[in-house]
Amino acid sequence: MIEVENLGKSFGEVAAVQDVSFKAGTGRITGLLGPNGAGKSTTLRILYTVLRPDRGRALVDGIDVVRDPLGARRRIGVLTHSAGSYRQLTARENIRFFGRLHGMGGPTLERRIDELVSKLEMAPFADRRTAGFSQGQKIKVALARALVHSPAIVLLDEPTNGLDVMATRALRELIRELRAEGHCVLFSSHVMQEVAALCDEVVIIDRGRVAASGTPAALQDRFGGTSLEETFVQVLGDQEGLA
Repeated sequence: MIEVENLGKSFGEVAAVQDVSFKAGTGRITGLLGPNGAGKSTTLRILYTVLRPDRGRALVDGIDVVRDPLGARRRIGVLTHSAGSYRQLTARENIRFFGRLHGMGGPTLERRIDELVSKLEMAPFADRRTAGFSQGQKIKVALARALVHSPAIVLLDEPTNGLDVMATRALRELIRELRAEGHCVLFSSHVMQEVAALCDEVVIIDRGRVAASGTPAALQDRFGGTSLEETFVQVLGDQEGLA
């Protein structure tokens, strides 16, 4: 489970995150929605310990990301926006390197690599250097690295950005599999159809604050939208009216 309480983060005079609170449950998919600059990526970066909040706190499986960042990192797998890879290493070597960073090794690590190569259908390119990989291949390598240590919590920052239709479908199916296996999945996206199709819960962030949260159906009932996209527009319009 992820618990975010009154999170705040500023960069100089710019308040990227002002007062964000939400929970993302185990065995559920939670989507972060919001316009550009709303604070989604900043919130995710705090959760995976790259940024330190100015106030509030964030817990992953009960571990405070500020007080025990190493402990938090052991519990999470992260796919960052525009994730890269070590170009001179093969896909398999990239995964192995990250496994070793998590203290894995020997037959256990090799079995896990083989499992991920099979699950992500990476066999045709697993032993090629990643220089020259397509965007879809790069995403698969980055996902395998994020999942190599079997994390309880998976954070995905716009995971389908730049993927073609078939790669997007495959990634969506993987996200569903992660939920079925009991992982807590939190991801940000601008694709409303994707969020509506995948998410059990939605958190809409606008100007660094949570504007609305709930299941897609509950949000549509509350704000009167006939689709999640219309609901999203309605929520942002209501926030403009309160400004």
